[in-house]
Amino acid sequence: MRGATVLAGIGHTAYGKLPGRDTLTLNVEACRNALADAGIEKDAVDAVFVKYPTSRFESMYGQRVAEALGLQPAIGGVWDQGGATNISMISFAAMAIAAGQCEVALVTAADNPRTGTRQAYERAWGDEYSRYGWFGTPGAYAMIARRHMEEFGTSVDQLGAVAVACRANGARNPDAHLRVAIGLDDHRESPLVVDPLRRDDCCLVSDGAAAVVVMSAERARSAGVAEPVPILGFGAGQTSWDVPQRPRLTESAARRSGAKAFEMAGLGPAEIDVAQIYDCFTIVVCLTLEDYGFCAKGEGGPFVEGGRIELGGELPINTSGGLLSETGMPGMQLVLEAVRQLRGTSTSQVPGAATCLVSNQGGIMHTHSTLIVGG
Repeated sequence: MRGATVLAGIGHTAYGKLPGRDTLTLNVEACRNALADAGIEKDAVDAVFVKYPTSRFESMYGQRVAEALGLQPAIGGVWDQGGATNISMISFAAMAIAAGQCEVALVTAADNPRTGTRQAYERAWGDEYSRYGWFGTPGAYAMIARRHMEEFGTSVDQLGAVAVACRANGARNPDAHLRVAIGLDDHRESPLVVDPLRRDDCCLVSDGAAAVVVMSAERARSAGVAEPVPILGFGAGQTSWDVPQRPRLTESAARRSGAKAFEMAGLGPAEIDVAQIYDCFTIVVCLTLEDYGFCAKGEGGPFVEGGRIELGGELPINTSGGLLSETGMPGMQLVLEAVRQLRGTSTSQVPGAATCLVSNQGGIMHTHSTLIVGG
């Protein structure tokens, strides 16, 4: 399937605090913008893949989005793999197109936890969690970060290097929710959320939506799509074990997901020019880089130091700011930035970028999906 399908168009709403907006209108706006970017009429769409809103689950929500778009798609529905959903939906769309089940797919995600409800992020995750006072998402990632520190000597400043890189890129992005660059001293002085994670280690809480148009490369040529970006590879992985039951806290399903994507693309880590790594928390970037094979297990901390992941470094990451700066909405914005990098239109453009890897992750490192795009 290498290169058989393309990302033909991208679109998004504003990111940040959007009072009065619900997820339905946000999805519609992002889809409208993606179709306009592709130069495709709405009536050509015959599949609508929708990520469920994390902050408020609603039965048959995918059909409500299709109805709001004025579409009767052959394939439609809502998917739930947490933050890994977006790339998984793109891969489902690519496979459906290859199987002849649809021709033009909209893939969209919207949420409004900033002005709506944050209950999904604040709740206890189960009986054990409520019994021991483990509420909210940061506590689980703090345990993972602490374990990585104990096993491999990862330091606070190494986590800070991730935040510094992402925030610098976000500061150059006029669409970013948070456009303030920081240094390591700022990171050290930011307040603790759950030890060892500080405020600047944690992603934003943002309203917003983003969408992509997926179609075959052949259809894109015949439709005259101006700037299609070929999908070279994708993969997925997951663990069914919750955090307390996992044999190791410092490994993730990114290992399998990445291996599948690299195999399909016929590429290795050394051939990736730029990466958009899911950064709900800084420790996730270190773990994901390890599990993808950019460095050995336990070396994610040293790998991100010295400007290696900053613009101009060996592997620039999250060039629009990631979840730490562009928007906290889970994952689709990273795919949009991959398209911009391949088109040469990023606000933190990597010169000559010909390949880009994108990671998505859901739950407490339960699910993972990987996408590789290239010219």
